[in-house]
Amino acid sequence: MNEVLLVAGMALVTFAARYPLLVLVGKLQLPQPVLRALKFVPIAVLTAIITPAIIFPRSNRPEFALSNEYLVAAIVAALVAWRSRNVLLTIVVGMLMLLAWRWIMALVHM
Repeated sequence: MNEVLLVAGMALVTFAARYPLLVLVGKLQLPQPVLRALKFVPIAVLTAIITPAIIFPRSNRPEFALSNEYLVAAIVAALVAWRSRNVLLTIVVGMLMLLAWRWIMALVHM
């Protein structure tokens, strides 16, 4: 029960912190440059979240090697995204590459 109250409290605090700004912005006419810039916010946030997990998978030191399956899968996924512009295809190919590369590396280290 404590977990439910904790999650409800976090949701309430998050809503209370963001709602006044959303109401204010909803009533204002934002300039076109601001609207164009806001389209890049999700990409920037996801990049900031994902990049450290790819570069630092196991420690505080960066791992730029073929043994870093996250980096290999991310590079392949980035190439697929760049060429296809298809989000679902990028996710599927990235996950399949991650699994395949783990399998390949397990065979190599046997």
